[in-house]
Amino acid sequence: MKTPLLATVLSFMICSFSFAQGSCSKFYPLEEGSSFEYTNYNKKGKVEGTVNYTVSEVRQEGSASVATFAMKYKDKKGEDVFETDYSFSCENGIVTIDYESLFPSQMMQQYTEMGLEMDISGTDIQLPNDLSVGQQLPDANVVVSMSMGGINMTTSVDQTNRKVEKKEKVTTPAGTFECYLLTEDQLTKTMGANIETKSQLWLAEGIGMVKQESYKKNGTLISRMELTQYSK
Repeated sequence: MKTPLLATVLSFMICSFSFAQGSCSKFYPLEEGSSFEYTNYNKKGKVEGTVNYTVSEVRQEGSASVATFAMKYKDKKGEDVFETDYSFSCENGIVTIDYESLFPSQMMQQYTEMGLEMDISGTDIQLPNDLSVGQQLPDANVVVSMSMGGINMTTSVDQTNRKVEKKEKVTTPAGTFECYLLTEDQLTKTMGANIETKSQLWLAEGIGMVKQESYKKNGTLISRMELTQYSK
């Protein structure tokens, strides 16, 4: 099983949750054709890859708004690594995500052909309309359980101590934005290992995620992802 790819997908899943929650319009413009490019950098500031999100469809199903996103990930050489479509629905400020759709169809097909069974579950991140400095936000988690030939493996990511730290302006190659800074602790459990990290996320109204930084427990920078271009 390609666990490095699985870890990559999970990391983007967390990012996706971070900008797609709460109101269906306040922190992210649900307009068909809107596109966002994020560049991922390692701790030395070197490009590791890019991820592109495009809003491919927005529709109403009763009182719920349902959006479909096309996601493409390229490595540092600009070569395609994977692409997938995923969706979420929003009703009365509550978001439901199709967890399984976040995994690339090619990877899911490969795993199925290998006889692997996969179950994905979790607790959606909640991001209220009205953020305020000092506000505590609910915990969240995602769990991926896989089984093949009597071998079981579970990978989980718990997001705790989520808090709105402050408001500040952030500049990226895409521009300068007035953002809320959200911080949280993350605990990843996989293959008997517990990995504790901390995350800082900058959100701008009408844009969504502008920048994200991940740190080791001791404060050492692991990686940075930031908005490099967008259109809506």
